[in-house]
Amino acid sequence: MKQALRQSIIAGRAALPEELHTGWSRAITARLLQLDAYRAARNVLGYMHFGAEFVSEPWLQQVLRDGKRLLLPRVNTATRELDLFHVASLETQLAPGAYGIREPLPERCGQLEQLQEIDFVLLPGVAFGRDGARLGYGGGFYDKLLARLPQRPALVAAAFAMQVVEGIPQEATDRKVEWLVTEDETLHCAAREARGA
Repeated sequence: MKQALRQSIIAGRAALPEELHTGWSRAITARLLQLDAYRAARNVLGYMHFGAEFVSEPWLQQVLRDGKRLLLPRVNTATRELDLFHVASLETQLAPGAYGIREPLPERCGQLEQLQEIDFVLLPGVAFGRDGARLGYGGGFYDKLLARLPQRPALVAAAFAMQVVEGIPQEATDRKVEWLVTEDETLHCAAREARGA
């Protein structure tokens, strides 16, 4: 079920005409920047897009221009977890990593030691429910990261409206996003849950 849904959404997203993909990404970026949770945040965890995902780079550049501390993930192939690094330049501090996604270069970035400093997380994903349910790519990297957080930052997802579907299968360990931002709307999905809820 999950794999069929993943394949269907990824194929549909890949078939989007470039002008739609670019225009929708711009609209999503504008909506993200309007979120009160983003405006109040000091330490922002983002991600570099790949394939036909929402184009995150313009948003990441604005995070830096807004004077916030930007964090980006790097896949640790030994632990199968994400290590987080402070990034000040997308041009000089990143290089393609384990999955071909641009990641921080450890020799050029400082690693985040205190996970409780994060107060805004933009999560990637394949599909999302209007209730905040998230279907990732199947690696479990973000589920593990969220389980390690000692606090509950604002969890936000950016996705095209075509990625919003009903009936996403959920496991007990899955965390819902609080906000889902598409090119058409900003959805408040789930109230912030208590840790472990």
